[in-house]
Amino acid sequence: MTELEHPTRGSARHTPMAGGAEFDAIRALIARWGDLAHGIGDDAAVLQSPPGEELVLSTDSSLELVHFREAWLTPEEIGARATAAALSDLAAMGARALAVLVSLQVPSAWRNRLAPLADGIGRVVRDADARIIGGNLTHGQQLGITLTVIGSAVRPVRRRGAAAGDALYVTGALGGPRAALLAWERGEEPAPFARARFASPVARLREGAWLAAAGAHAMIDVSDGLSADAGHLAAASGVICELWPDALPLAGPVTPGEALASGEEYELLVALDANLDPADFARRFGVSLTQVGSVRAVGADQVAGVVLAERERGGEGHGTNGGAGSDVPTKPAARVDLPAGHDHFSR
Repeated sequence: MTELEHPTRGSARHTPMAGGAEFDAIRALIARWGDLAHGIGDDAAVLQSPPGEELVLSTDSSLELVHFREAWLTPEEIGARATAAALSDLAAMGARALAVLVSLQVPSAWRNRLAPLADGIGRVVRDADARIIGGNLTHGQQLGITLTVIGSAVRPVRRRGAAAGDALYVTGALGGPRAALLAWERGEEPAPFARARFASPVARLREGAWLAAAGAHAMIDVSDGLSADAGHLAAASGVICELWPDALPLAGPVTPGEALASGEEYELLVALDANLDPADFARRFGVSLTQVGSVRAVGADQVAGVVLAERERGGEGHGTNGGAGSDVPTKPAARVDLPAGHDHFSR
């Protein structure tokens, strides 16, 4: 944890604020967060960069009727889910979390539910060993949660470092959030596995930091869908990302196509040397790491992007329980119509 500019000195941890409903609400949030909140009340927060590390920052928004609906989740789940989604961007850079700025747009109907919402935010911030150092509070027509997350890393991992010969791995299992969303849209209650994956994602901060230290060349979190996010990584790196649908780790009874399209997973897709041992990763974190493809150079008649290929399992312990083996495509990789990923401007 980096030293904050406003360390606790007796009871003067926060700057005193004036009266009024807005500041009363802020004081109530601070009281709810307790020792998680530091230095709130000034115009801006001040952080010191840890020696030898670079600061890593990201902003993410979760909006009612866009990212969730009130009938789907409890207030605590809404706050926790928004926070995990924001922190996942730090995980994708191999960064540890330091601090969070919380901006809330609160409708009148939500005023009496700020306490459980704050509890959800606080729980995930505490799990990440971070602190809440400020933010903003305003009135709005729908609930909106915008979080600016601040982390640090010795060597931030970007999207643009994947190279031909790298293996592509993904943490966890895929398909649950999409299955939950489709069920809700049909007016049905999702299966427990699907609801849990949608309502309670985990930012893979420890896993991302470990993968960075293990030499990850490129990394991205799966927020728009595996096929779409592999495309982002391929475009940034100028390579072909070859995915193996039959190798995908599936979260319950979903198809590979559904897993390719499922967004808001907040798992990590990472490109690195093929000699990594996924079993060691699973022992360390209790989370699977599965090779789901490989990185190819762009051919003379190709452009950077994603292709699908069948592959042959050669060697022992493929996927979550062992090394990468000698997996090779059984058919030449072919560009196909991939499941569409999420696009914020597609509506």
